[in-house]
Amino acid sequence: MAVTAQEINKLRKMTGAGMMDCKKALVEADGDFDAAIDNLRKKGQKIAAKRADRDANEGIVIAHTTDDSSKGIVVAVSCETDFVAKNEDFTNFAKSIAKVAMDNMPTDKEALLALPLGDGIVADALIEQTGKIGEKIEVSSYELVEGDNIASYIHAGSKIGVLVSYKDGGKDGADQFFKGVAMHIAAMKPTILSYEEFDADFIGKETEAFKNQIITENEERQRLGKHLKNVPDYVSKVQLTPEVMAQVEEKIKADLIAEGKPEKILDKIVPGKLERYVADNTLLDQEYCLLNQFYALDGNKTVADALKDFSESAEVVQFKRVEIGK
Repeated sequence: MAVTAQEINKLRKMTGAGMMDCKKALVEADGDFDAAIDNLRKKGQKIAAKRADRDANEGIVIAHTTDDSSKGIVVAVSCETDFVAKNEDFTNFAKSIAKVAMDNMPTDKEALLALPLGDGIVADALIEQTGKIGEKIEVSSYELVEGDNIASYIHAGSKIGVLVSYKDGGKDGADQFFKGVAMHIAAMKPTILSYEEFDADFIGKETEAFKNQIITENEERQRLGKHLKNVPDYVSKVQLTPEVMAQVEEKIKADLIAEGKPEKILDKIVPGKLERYVADNTLLDQEYCLLNQFYALDGNKTVADALKDFSESAEVVQFKRVEIGK
């Protein structure tokens, strides 16, 4: 049957589908709008099935906190191309999912996908959007954080979002300080809070990997006539037991005496040497552990030191970092 431009436009406004898709759906449904909408949904399911194995490495991340800053959500809605990621319809759709998350505070992604959105649930809406846009659309990540205080940060371009649960230590300005910590997390990509969370087997494997990495780097540095890095004995504070540090201190003192340094000035030199040894032998901590990383806003101190300088009782309790394509 013939359909009018007004009917096509009406269905397009109702569903967001393309003009030709709306026309075809109305023709197949003999002008029945409910049947036409059902046809478009089925088309979306077919497209979603065809694109299920595609990579959705573009999109946007949205983070929100409640008015009292006691809860926060961060959600990544992904698509296949940057063109779609910047499309207003896509960003509005992503915002609608973030609103559902804020209104309901689901505990995980599966719970979010089962929440009502539009005429169905979030999972159905994603399929419908895939049919409308022609690209794989998915919620690639979702996190909920609760605590005394929550700071949030969205990195430029809305590709990275961070939530930080913290204790402010009773000091003013904590919201800005911990926003800085969230910025650090976005930039430096820590995965855990402290080295104490490491698995022993993981540390053992990474020790050899880091040693070999430094040795390889030094071969290139030597070729270029650059200063060589110290090859680490260890990679984490977990390994730097009191016994190990006592042995290191004795060796440092012995080396200094062998160099002709007077014993009376050793106490002035040894602490700096020990600090350098710890820095050279905690590379794993510096890569993965938030508190042990050098603070992006002040490279002379670790995040743990920055926290202590802000307030003795300030604390990062938990953090979540979400990135598009990860």
